[in-house]
Amino acid sequence: MTTKGTALITGASTGIGAIYADRLAARGYDLILVARNRDKLQTLASAISDKTNRAVEVLAADLGDAADLAGVEKVLREDASITALVNNAGIGTHTTLLESDVDRMEAMVRLNVTALMRLTYAAVPGFVARGGGTVINIASIVAVAPELLNGVYGGTKAFVQAFTTSLNHELADRNIRAQAVLPGATRTDFWALGGLPVEHLPTEIVMQAEDMVDAALAGFDQGETSTIPALRDIELWTAYESARLALGPQLSATRPAPRFTTAA
Repeated sequence: MTTKGTALITGASTGIGAIYADRLAARGYDLILVARNRDKLQTLASAISDKTNRAVEVLAADLGDAADLAGVEKVLREDASITALVNNAGIGTHTTLLESDVDRMEAMVRLNVTALMRLTYAAVPGFVARGGGTVINIASIVAVAPELLNGVYGGTKAFVQAFTTSLNHELADRNIRAQAVLPGATRTDFWALGGLPVEHLPTEIVMQAEDMVDAALAGFDQGETSTIPALRDIELWTAYESARLALGPQLSATRPAPRFTTAA
């Protein structure tokens, strides 16, 4: 049986990560599933292996813990079969700055930013050496609309979006593809864990996780580097990107802009 190599997926025990596991196995990938709950991982691994006959390994790890994170980094550096990394693990909250616990915010940064960055740094050199690879980073629509949720969460997802954009720029000639996925409200346990059950959201804005992942993979197949599954009018994103790129040549100069130096 042929294989596309192995995909390592974080946050794989439930929700979006578990669906990525199912879909990538169906596409011909063997899997390494990473999450904290070994029992849930084992159950999912058995189900996927029985369904697809793919090889599925489990790696129980808390990516917010430095030692556990280092163990996953080691796997990414040393397992030459790995051709894809899905950075899905993350946490969020809806609380404002004044309502939030700063230690919880720091933990969010460790998982959403530091772990994702370190795992990518562990994986990409091997991809380059082997002639190609894929990185899929799960961001959020709050990367471009931070007013919608907690500011630290929005900041972490803005990092994911910017980091992924930079990866594509740096690695375009190395046969490595990076995709940022920007889900809107999605029916997973993310909301309850963040203190706001998904049932409290307007039903008309909540997407099923299966639909979200399928749309994201369709976007990947279409060559998108940033995919917003809910966005119907792609011209809005095209205009957003065009405006961002147009700003570039104007962001550095020897003198301040006239509006800052002209007397009123």
